[in-house]
Amino acid sequence: MPACLLSARPPSPVITCRVSLGAVRNPPPPAPPSSLPLDPPAANLPSLTCALQCPHFQSCSGCTHEFNLHRPIIVDEATDFFKSIGLLDFTFDSCRLYGWRCRAKLAVRGTSTSPLIGLYQEGTHNVVDIPHCKAHHPRINAAVELLRQGIKELNVEPYDEDDRTGDLRYVQMAVTTYNTSLPASERYRNGKVQITLVWNSRNEKSPNSDKLESLAEFLWRNGGSRSREHYIHSVWANFQTSTNNVIFGNRWRHLLGETDFWENVGGIDISLAPSSFGQANARAFDILLRKLQKYVPYGASVTDLYAGAGVIGLSLAAARKCRSVKCVEINKESQLSFEKTVSRLPKSVDGNISWHNADNSIEPLSWLVGSDVLVVDPPRKGLDSSLVHALQNIGSAERKAKSLSESSSSMVKEEKRPWILRAKEASVQIGSKSNSENQSLPQTLIYISCGWESFKEDCKSLLSSKAWHLEKAHGFNFFPGTQSIEVLAVFKRGQGLKKKKLAKKKKKNAF
Repeated sequence: MPACLLSARPPSPVITCRVSLGAVRNPPPPAPPSSLPLDPPAANLPSLTCALQCPHFQSCSGCTHEFNLHRPIIVDEATDFFKSIGLLDFTFDSCRLYGWRCRAKLAVRGTSTSPLIGLYQEGTHNVVDIPHCKAHHPRINAAVELLRQGIKELNVEPYDEDDRTGDLRYVQMAVTTYNTSLPASERYRNGKVQITLVWNSRNEKSPNSDKLESLAEFLWRNGGSRSREHYIHSVWANFQTSTNNVIFGNRWRHLLGETDFWENVGGIDISLAPSSFGQANARAFDILLRKLQKYVPYGASVTDLYAGAGVIGLSLAAARKCRSVKCVEINKESQLSFEKTVSRLPKSVDGNISWHNADNSIEPLSWLVGSDVLVVDPPRKGLDSSLVHALQNIGSAERKAKSLSESSSSMVKEEKRPWILRAKEASVQIGSKSNSENQSLPQTLIYISCGWESFKEDCKSLLSSKAWHLEKAHGFNFFPGTQSIEVLAVFKRGQGLKKKKLAKKKKKNAF
């Protein structure tokens, strides 16, 4: 996310939001009898304005603008872009503007007596302390303050990048608001934090492992189930000694608290391990999923690429009674979360569901055979070039696939390819229904984008091939305070009915 290391700027007027009261944070409850600030005082909150009013704004790299949080400037650019390609009904949804971030990865630097827990300044590895972040769920700020106290009391040394010394490198905070014992209106405010401590060692038997245990116990004693204010869900450790910028190592260990982290989005219970990708803005993601479901026909066959733990595909399986759902993900760590989520799917889900640990950039069309709908949710860089090329030529590929299906010898030859065998070995299959007799390829492509610039390029490439037309596009305010938007775009095969009618009308008027 780009930083905002700006010089002092002239005062700007406060711009009033034109959003519903539900988009503004609810007033905080009375302060709990604890020294930890679980919610900022009401006097410091914007009431009905869309001003950030964050004390860390000019130094922190997280947020990029202070005003009009409900409608970042990039929305106007997106509206103009879609108009330029013939789509006039682009919409934009904004929900919670403050305390929306339920996942945060923070660097830990400084000293044991004066720890810094926050984000890097843009272009540097200088950490900015952000104890009062307005984007963070209030429980994350409370957990950060508790961690700070633990570092000081136990003399835990933060990591030093120059000397490669110290113990605590990073911390990941993830909030779950899944608590069915509470009324739905209270669950968000009373979320609980899963804390992952990234320790500078190869494993739990390395030097200073006693300090890791002591720090975990401190966090649990003061924020766990037996504490006065129970807001810690669990404590995990990740072990990392690499000198690059990768945050997590490959070794994880559960230390204290609950092992399973559950959330409810898109109408299903989902399980997310600390190693799995999860959306930072859970509420906005839920809104997007429910919008997406409307574009998938009941009983459809779906392929979900860049699937992670399969949240999108599984939500469609439950909501649209899909005939089959095939999730393809390169990160093998997501498999366990997928399996746990499947275990809580409604009994009414009776389709063929599978998860495959594979690189979908290798012969991507092979994953799409037999699917009606393709869903892609790529990283910020956008679609792999091989997938874009395959989608541009999907018509000719479909004709080829149908002709191959007529030759059993050809099909046997296809099945012997090593990458197919490896993918099958690394797959998880639920259900017994088969869709192999259908050799057609998707007629609908649903693209979920977190990178606006890469989406524009992918969109232009798809439309230039004439294989697809853009039918709908919606924007979502996943990251208030930034110039980032999440886009849900629905493409259909062919030129599109509207364009064909317009072409016929022009031809008729020419005579």
